[in-house]
Amino acid sequence: MENEVSELKNYKLDFHGKGSEFFGIVIINWLLNIITLHFYSAWANAKTLQYLYGSTVLNEDNFTFHGTGKEMFKGYIKLFLISFILIGGCGALFYFNEITAGIAIMYFSMIILIPIMIHGRYRYQLTRSSWRGIRFGYHGSRKDMIANYFKWIFFSIISLGIYLPWMIMDMTKYIIENIRLGDIEFKFSGKGKECFFIMLKGMLLITITLGVYAIWYWKKMIEYYLKNLSLYRNGKEIRFKSSFTVGQIFQLTVVNYLLFVFTLGIAYPWVITRSMKIIAENIVLEGEIDLDNIQQTEEDYTEEESNILDINFVM
Repeated sequence: MENEVSELKNYKLDFHGKGSEFFGIVIINWLLNIITLHFYSAWANAKTLQYLYGSTVLNEDNFTFHGTGKEMFKGYIKLFLISFILIGGCGALFYFNEITAGIAIMYFSMIILIPIMIHGRYRYQLTRSSWRGIRFGYHGSRKDMIANYFKWIFFSIISLGIYLPWMIMDMTKYIIENIRLGDIEFKFSGKGKECFFIMLKGMLLITITLGVYAIWYWKKMIEYYLKNLSLYRNGKEIRFKSSFTVGQIFQLTVVNYLLFVFTLGIAYPWVITRSMKIIAENIVLEGEIDLDNIQQTEEDYTEEESNILDINFVM
Protein backbone atom coordinates (compact mmCIF):
# COMPACT_ATOMS: atom_id res chain seq x y z
CA MET A 1 0.00 0.00 0.00
CA GLU A 2 1.32 3.43 -0.93
CA ASN A 3 2.39 5.92 1.72
CA GLU A 4 -0.46 8.37 2.22
CA VAL A 5 1.96 11.21 3.08
CA SER A 6 2.80 13.06 -0.11
CA GLU A 7 6.50 13.69 -0.60
CA LEU A 8 8.36 14.89 -3.64
CA LYS A 9 9.96 12.10 -5.63
CA ASN A 10 13.10 12.28 -7.72
CA TYR A 11 12.65 11.63 -11.44
CA LYS A 12 15.54 11.73 -13.88
CA LEU A 13 15.03 11.66 -17.64
CA ASP A 14 18.17 11.09 -19.73
CA PHE A 15 19.38 9.87 -23.11
CA HIS A 16 22.38 7.54 -23.36
CA GLY A 17 22.56 7.12 -27.12
CA LYS A 18 25.76 7.96 -29.00
CA GLY A 19 26.16 9.39 -32.49
CA SER A 20 28.75 6.77 -33.43
CA GLU A 21 26.43 3.91 -32.45
CA PHE A 22 23.43 5.43 -34.18
CA PHE A 23 25.56 6.11 -37.28
CA GLY A 24 26.05 2.34 -37.70
CA ILE A 25 22.28 1.81 -37.68
CA VAL A 26 21.60 4.75 -40.00
CA ILE A 27 24.22 3.82 -42.61
CA ILE A 28 22.92 0.22 -42.82
CA ASN A 29 19.35 1.54 -43.10
CA TRP A 30 20.36 3.91 -45.90
CA LEU A 31 22.19 1.18 -47.82
CA LEU A 32 19.33 -1.31 -47.52
CA ASN A 33 16.80 1.35 -48.54
CA ILE A 34 18.84 2.03 -51.69
CA ILE A 35 19.24 -1.67 -52.51
CA THR A 36 15.53 -2.42 -51.95
CA LEU A 37 14.29 0.78 -53.66
CA HIS A 38 13.02 2.06 -50.31
CA PHE A 39 10.98 -1.07 -49.49
CA TYR A 40 13.15 -1.54 -46.39
CA SER A 41 11.99 1.79 -44.92
CA ALA A 42 9.50 0.18 -42.52
CA TRP A 43 12.21 -2.04 -41.03
CA ALA A 44 14.59 0.93 -40.96
CA ASN A 45 12.06 2.96 -38.96
CA ALA A 46 11.54 0.06 -36.55
CA LYS A 47 15.28 -0.30 -35.91
CA THR A 48 15.63 3.47 -35.45
CA LEU A 49 12.81 3.62 -32.90
CA GLN A 50 14.11 0.56 -31.06
CA TYR A 51 17.50 2.25 -30.64
CA LEU A 52 16.12 5.68 -29.66
CA TYR A 53 13.63 4.21 -27.19
CA GLY A 54 16.24 1.89 -25.70
CA SER A 55 18.64 4.81 -25.22
CA THR A 56 16.04 6.95 -23.43
CA VAL A 57 15.87 6.31 -19.70
CA LEU A 58 13.68 7.42 -16.82
CA ASN A 59 15.22 6.84 -13.39
CA GLU A 60 17.87 4.69 -15.11
CA ASP A 61 15.27 2.33 -16.64
CA ASN A 62 14.98 2.43 -20.42
CA PHE A 63 11.90 2.65 -22.60
CA THR A 64 11.24 -0.12 -25.13
CA PHE A 65 9.66 -0.06 -28.59
CA HIS A 66 8.13 -3.42 -29.53
CA GLY A 67 6.94 -2.56 -33.04
CA THR A 68 8.25 -4.44 -36.05
CA GLY A 69 9.08 -3.59 -39.64
CA LYS A 70 6.51 -6.13 -40.82
CA GLU A 71 3.70 -4.35 -38.96
CA MET A 72 4.71 -0.94 -40.27
CA PHE A 73 5.15 -2.25 -43.80
CA LYS A 74 1.53 -3.44 -43.76
CA GLY A 75 0.54 0.05 -42.65
CA TYR A 76 2.47 1.61 -45.54
CA ILE A 77 0.76 -0.77 -47.97
CA LYS A 78 -2.66 0.20 -46.62
CA LEU A 79 -1.82 3.89 -46.95
CA PHE A 80 -0.51 3.37 -50.49
CA LEU A 81 -3.62 1.45 -51.60
CA ILE A 82 -6.00 4.00 -50.08
CA SER A 83 -4.08 6.86 -51.72
CA PHE A 84 -3.95 4.98 -55.05
CA ILE A 85 -7.72 4.43 -55.03
CA LEU A 86 -8.42 8.06 -54.15
CA ILE A 87 -6.04 9.44 -56.78
CA GLY A 88 -7.37 7.02 -59.36
CA GLY A 89 -10.97 7.95 -58.61
CA CYS A 90 -10.28 11.68 -58.77
CA GLY A 91 -8.25 11.18 -61.96
CA ALA A 92 -11.21 9.38 -63.57
CA LEU A 93 -13.53 12.26 -62.67
CA PHE A 94 -11.07 14.77 -64.13
CA TYR A 95 -10.83 12.65 -67.30
CA PHE A 96 -14.62 12.76 -67.72
CA ASN A 97 -14.55 16.52 -67.14
CA GLU A 98 -16.13 16.31 -63.67
CA ILE A 99 -13.59 18.79 -62.32
CA THR A 100 -15.69 20.18 -59.45
CA ALA A 101 -16.67 16.73 -58.19
CA GLY A 102 -13.07 15.51 -58.46
CA ILE A 103 -11.67 18.44 -56.47
CA ALA A 104 -14.42 18.14 -53.85
CA ILE A 105 -13.79 14.40 -53.35
CA MET A 106 -10.02 14.96 -53.24
CA TYR A 107 -10.20 17.58 -50.47
CA PHE A 108 -12.89 15.68 -48.54
CA SER A 109 -10.81 12.50 -48.69
CA MET A 110 -7.69 14.31 -47.49
CA ILE A 111 -9.58 15.75 -44.51
CA ILE A 112 -10.75 12.24 -43.57
CA LEU A 113 -7.40 10.54 -44.22
CA ILE A 114 -5.34 12.94 -42.06
CA PRO A 115 -7.16 12.22 -38.74
CA ILE A 116 -7.17 8.48 -39.57
CA MET A 117 -3.38 8.66 -40.00
CA ILE A 118 -2.95 10.65 -36.78
CA HIS A 119 -5.09 8.18 -34.84
CA GLY A 120 -3.33 5.19 -36.41
CA ARG A 121 0.12 6.54 -35.67
CA TYR A 122 -0.51 7.25 -31.97
CA ARG A 123 -2.46 4.05 -31.41
CA TYR A 124 0.24 1.95 -33.02
CA GLN A 125 3.29 3.64 -31.52
CA LEU A 126 1.91 3.79 -27.98
CA THR A 127 0.55 0.24 -27.92
CA ARG A 128 4.04 -0.88 -28.96
CA SER A 129 5.81 1.10 -26.22
CA SER A 130 6.65 0.24 -22.62
CA TRP A 131 8.75 1.32 -19.65
CA ARG A 132 10.05 -1.27 -17.18
CA GLY A 133 7.57 -3.74 -18.69
CA ILE A 134 4.59 -1.42 -18.06
CA ARG A 135 2.78 -0.87 -21.34
CA PHE A 136 1.58 2.43 -22.74
CA GLY A 137 -1.89 2.64 -24.20
CA TYR A 138 -3.97 4.96 -26.36
CA HIS A 139 -7.70 5.23 -25.62
CA GLY A 140 -8.60 7.63 -28.43
CA SER A 141 -11.36 6.77 -30.89
CA ARG A 142 -10.94 7.01 -34.66
CA LYS A 143 -14.55 8.18 -34.96
CA ASP A 144 -14.02 10.95 -32.38
CA MET A 145 -10.74 12.02 -34.00
CA ILE A 146 -12.41 12.36 -37.42
CA ALA A 147 -15.39 14.29 -35.96
CA ASN A 148 -13.13 16.61 -33.96
CA TYR A 149 -10.81 17.17 -36.90
CA PHE A 150 -13.74 18.21 -39.13
CA LYS A 151 -14.86 20.66 -36.42
CA TRP A 152 -11.34 22.07 -35.96
CA ILE A 153 -10.82 22.50 -39.72
CA PHE A 154 -14.26 24.08 -40.16
CA PHE A 155 -13.66 26.73 -37.48
CA SER A 156 -10.12 27.37 -38.76
CA ILE A 157 -11.45 28.02 -42.28
CA ILE A 158 -14.37 30.29 -41.31
CA SER A 159 -12.11 32.25 -38.92
CA LEU A 160 -9.47 32.67 -41.66
CA GLY A 161 -6.91 30.81 -39.56
CA ILE A 162 -7.49 32.67 -36.28
CA TYR A 163 -8.86 29.48 -34.68
CA LEU A 164 -5.60 27.61 -35.39
CA PRO A 165 -4.16 27.99 -31.83
CA TRP A 166 -7.41 26.59 -30.41
CA MET A 167 -7.20 23.72 -32.89
CA ILE A 168 -3.62 22.97 -31.84
CA MET A 169 -4.47 23.03 -28.13
CA ASP A 170 -7.67 20.97 -28.55
CA MET A 171 -5.89 18.33 -30.63
CA THR A 172 -2.96 18.20 -28.21
CA LYS A 173 -5.35 17.85 -25.26
CA TYR A 174 -7.36 15.10 -26.98
CA ILE A 175 -4.26 13.06 -27.87
CA ILE A 176 -2.41 13.50 -24.56
CA GLU A 177 -5.43 12.80 -22.35
CA ASN A 178 -6.02 9.51 -24.14
CA ILE A 179 -2.50 8.27 -23.33
CA ARG A 180 -1.91 5.88 -20.45
CA LEU A 181 1.17 4.33 -18.85
CA GLY A 182 -0.30 1.49 -16.87
CA ASP A 183 -2.68 3.18 -14.41
CA ILE A 184 -1.08 6.61 -14.87
CA GLU A 185 -3.20 9.15 -16.77
CA PHE A 186 -1.80 12.01 -18.83
CA LYS A 187 -3.31 15.50 -18.54
CA PHE A 188 -2.91 18.67 -20.62
CA SER A 189 -4.33 22.04 -19.58
CA GLY A 190 -3.16 24.30 -22.42
CA LYS A 191 -5.69 26.90 -23.60
CA GLY A 192 -6.29 28.22 -27.11
CA LYS A 193 -6.49 31.84 -25.92
CA GLU A 194 -3.11 31.66 -24.16
CA CYS A 195 -1.52 29.92 -27.13
CA PHE A 196 -3.01 32.54 -29.46
CA PHE A 197 -1.27 35.42 -27.69
CA ILE A 198 2.05 33.56 -27.53
CA MET A 199 1.84 32.84 -31.26
CA LEU A 200 0.66 36.37 -32.13
CA LYS A 201 3.49 37.97 -30.16
CA GLY A 202 5.93 35.49 -31.66
CA MET A 203 4.92 36.20 -35.26
CA LEU A 204 5.08 39.96 -34.73
CA LEU A 205 8.51 39.90 -33.09
CA ILE A 206 9.90 37.37 -35.57
CA THR A 207 8.83 39.72 -38.37
CA ILE A 208 10.23 42.83 -36.68
CA THR A 209 13.57 41.15 -35.83
CA LEU A 210 13.86 39.47 -39.24
CA GLY A 211 13.66 36.01 -37.71
CA VAL A 212 16.03 36.51 -34.76
CA TYR A 213 13.22 36.21 -32.17
CA ALA A 214 12.38 32.71 -33.44
CA ILE A 215 14.72 31.15 -30.85
CA TRP A 216 12.92 32.89 -27.97
CA TYR A 217 9.54 32.00 -29.51
CA TRP A 218 10.34 28.28 -29.58
CA LYS A 219 11.64 28.49 -26.00
CA LYS A 220 8.35 30.03 -24.85
CA MET A 221 6.29 27.43 -26.73
CA ILE A 222 8.28 24.54 -25.19
CA GLU A 223 7.87 26.08 -21.73
CA TYR A 224 4.14 26.51 -22.28
CA TYR A 225 3.59 22.91 -23.43
CA LEU A 226 5.59 21.43 -20.56
CA LYS A 227 4.07 23.53 -17.77
CA ASN A 228 0.61 22.40 -18.92
CA LEU A 229 1.55 18.70 -19.05
CA SER A 230 1.14 16.44 -16.02
CA LEU A 231 0.63 12.83 -14.97
CA TYR A 232 -2.02 11.68 -12.49
CA ARG A 233 -2.41 8.54 -10.40
CA ASN A 234 -4.57 8.05 -7.30
CA GLY A 235 -4.85 11.77 -6.59
CA LYS A 236 -1.12 12.39 -6.96
CA GLU A 237 0.70 13.92 -9.88
CA ILE A 238 3.97 14.47 -11.67
CA ARG A 239 4.42 17.96 -13.08
CA PHE A 240 6.63 18.95 -15.99
CA LYS A 241 8.64 22.10 -16.53
CA SER A 242 11.39 23.30 -18.82
CA SER A 243 14.98 24.23 -17.97
CA PHE A 244 15.93 25.07 -21.57
CA THR A 245 18.12 28.11 -22.14
CA VAL A 246 18.16 30.25 -25.27
CA GLY A 247 21.59 28.82 -26.07
CA GLN A 248 20.28 25.27 -25.97
CA ILE A 249 17.35 26.13 -28.25
CA PHE A 250 19.92 27.72 -30.58
CA GLN A 251 21.86 24.44 -30.59
CA LEU A 252 18.70 22.43 -31.30
CA THR A 253 17.75 24.59 -34.27
CA VAL A 254 20.50 26.65 -35.91
CA VAL A 255 23.55 24.58 -34.92
CA ASN A 256 21.89 21.27 -35.83
CA TYR A 257 20.73 22.70 -39.16
CA LEU A 258 24.23 23.89 -40.00
CA LEU A 259 25.74 20.54 -38.99
CA PHE A 260 23.32 18.69 -41.22
CA VAL A 261 23.74 21.00 -44.23
CA PHE A 262 27.52 21.41 -44.17
CA THR A 263 28.15 17.67 -43.74
CA LEU A 264 25.63 16.86 -46.52
CA GLY A 265 23.55 14.85 -44.07
CA ILE A 266 26.42 12.73 -42.71
CA ALA A 267 26.04 14.34 -39.27
CA TYR A 268 22.38 13.26 -39.05
CA PRO A 269 23.02 10.56 -36.37
CA TRP A 270 24.92 13.07 -34.20
CA VAL A 271 22.24 15.73 -34.75
CA ILE A 272 19.53 13.33 -33.54
CA THR A 273 21.44 11.95 -30.54
CA ARG A 274 22.67 15.34 -29.31
CA SER A 275 19.12 16.72 -29.72
CA MET A 276 17.61 13.84 -27.76
CA LYS A 277 20.15 14.32 -24.95
CA ILE A 278 19.56 18.07 -24.71
CA ILE A 279 15.79 17.57 -24.69
CA ALA A 280 15.88 14.81 -22.07
CA GLU A 281 18.20 16.73 -19.76
CA ASN A 282 16.01 19.85 -19.85
CA ILE A 283 12.65 18.27 -19.15
CA VAL A 284 12.24 18.52 -15.38
CA LEU A 285 9.79 16.22 -13.59
CA GLU A 286 8.65 16.68 -10.01
CA GLY A 287 5.76 15.18 -8.08
CA GLU A 288 4.49 12.59 -5.64
CA ILE A 289 3.76 9.51 -7.79
CA ASP A 290 5.77 6.45 -6.78
CA LEU A 291 6.82 4.91 -10.10
CA ASP A 292 7.67 1.63 -8.36
CA ASN A 293 3.97 1.05 -7.71
CA ILE A 294 2.56 1.54 -11.22
CA GLN A 295 -0.02 -1.12 -12.05
CA GLN A 296 -0.26 -2.85 -15.42
CA THR A 297 -3.67 -1.97 -16.87
CA GLU A 298 -3.15 -1.83 -20.64
CA GLU A 299 -3.88 -4.99 -22.60
CA ASP A 300 -1.24 -6.29 -24.97
CA TYR A 301 -2.35 -5.17 -28.43
CA THR A 302 -1.99 -7.81 -31.13
CA GLU A 303 -1.79 -7.28 -34.88
CA GLU A 304 -4.81 -9.52 -35.42
CA GLU A 305 -7.02 -6.93 -33.67
CA SER A 306 -6.40 -4.31 -36.34
CA ASN A 307 -8.65 -3.68 -39.33
CA ILE A 308 -8.36 -2.09 -42.76
CA LEU A 309 -8.41 1.47 -41.33
CA ASP A 310 -5.68 0.80 -38.73
CA ILE A 311 -2.71 2.35 -40.52
CA ASN A 312 0.22 1.07 -38.46
CA PHE A 313 3.15 3.32 -39.26
CA VAL A 314 5.60 5.76 -37.73
CA MET A 315 7.40 8.20 -40.03
